Amino acid sequence: MTVALMWEARAVEGRGEKLLSWAKEQVLEPAPERRETFRAPADRVLVITWWDAEYGDALPELPEPADELVTRAVHRWRFEAA
Repeated sequence: MTVALMWEARAVEGRGEKLLSWAKEQVLEPAPERRETFRAPADRVLVITWWDAEYGDALPELPEPADELVTRAVHRWRFEAA
């Protein structure tokens, strides 16, 4: 089964590039099968990772960034392939 984890954060105004760099630097062990990083207006950063796992398996996730980088807690979602 394929499980996708989505991680989305909104940077403090003007800190989008710093948040994007921070997200790209985070290492997940073990590494996912696939990982993509996106950015959007309003200094938002989205990271999606794909895993060969069962829906309820414990999987490594990106941590919360430092408070000075984000305006709110990170949003996280988990999906399974349909």
